[in-house]
Amino acid sequence: MFDLLGFLQSTAFSLLGESVSVIEVIGFVTGALCVWAVTRQFIWNWPVGIANNVAFLILFIGAGLYADAVLQVIFAAVAVYGWVLWSRRGTANRGLVVEVRRATRRELLGGLAAAALLTAAAAVLLHSATDSTVPLPDAFVLAGSLLATWGQARKIIEQWWVWIAVDVVSIPLYATKGLWLTAVLYTGFLVLCIDGLRRWTIELRHTRARRETQPAHESRVGIR
Repeated sequence: MFDLLGFLQSTAFSLLGESVSVIEVIGFVTGALCVWAVTRQFIWNWPVGIANNVAFLILFIGAGLYADAVLQVIFAAVAVYGWVLWSRRGTANRGLVVEVRRATRRELLGGLAAAALLTAAAAVLLHSATDSTVPLPDAFVLAGSLLATWGQARKIIEQWWVWIAVDVVSIPLYATKGLWLTAVLYTGFLVLCIDGLRRWTIELRHTRARRETQPAHESRVGIR
């Protein structure tokens, strides 16, 4: 009988002296393709993203990155929700405009506090209940990714800084585990996050400029 899991975990090639598994190659390809599709709002980014979550779930469990593995399950659930939402509304969902904005003081402090508490709790759990050798950075990637996803859904511009921090921690974390191809992928994600921060900053300026000119426009046309 063909051992699918064994095949997925088999070596595809070597990179920097480390073996790169078939499942890591699949994770790299689906991850890069998913991010590219999201930037262009193609609906098929969702099933590709779920495939990426499954690939990384298998990869991270094998590497002992248990918090990252749990995170893939959460991401897959969010992807199903997004897929259903986009299927119902199509491009019409652009009518539900959520403007780019800054985080409020309450959101900023509350989000950071929640992420810190979750990081600490997850690190303790990973240290005591698993054989994880990197409980703290693994826990931080979990907590930071959840906080960034929450901010992303609300178009809070500070979420890009959280994603950047997650990528900065993830790159050496995956490299330490010998997941060089995944480290390269997250280096690409880091570049995309910096570009996203730049683009959202420009949009935020445009939004503020429109708001500043709106009262003058209303005064000319009058209120009916």
